[in-house]
Amino acid sequence: MIIRATLIGIGATAFIDLWALALNRAFGISLPSYAMVGRWLGHMRAGRFVHASITAAARIRGEAAIGWTAHYVIGIIFAGLLLALCGEAWIRSPSLAPALVFGLATVAAPFVVMQPGMGLGLAASKTPKPDAARLRSIMTHGVFGLGLYGTARILAWLTLQ
Repeated sequence: MIIRATLIGIGATAFIDLWALALNRAFGISLPSYAMVGRWLGHMRAGRFVHASITAAARIRGEAAIGWTAHYVIGIIFAGLLLALCGEAWIRSPSLAPALVFGLATVAAPFVVMQPGMGLGLAASKTPKPDAARLRSIMTHGVFGLGLYGTARILAWLTLQ
């Protein structure tokens, strides 16, 4: 179960990254800055969990590596939660609906925890274009759900071979 959660989490998170890259190449939409996530997490060691603006906070050594690692570890944790909720039957024969609903539900984490902690407000309310930021987050987490499903289907197929 741990190996499958790891593989599915990595696959689904990579799917997010490919989605972001495609949006960047096709429409010039900026890539996410996981260095800022690393900066936010790095400041937690000193007990600082909330910032007025994470971009104005002091840099943390290795913040990009911390952020990218966290991005994938969180994807693995979320995949593990999905597998725990859906059980062995879903692992053997994945279906789209649970993965997509779960992926969309994970948008609560950035809306309620990460964005407020980084100074972006609840559900990106303090960003210049909150509705656009919210839509982008919802779409990204929907893509994560598709990635959970797609990766799980590939693993199920490989297991049957």
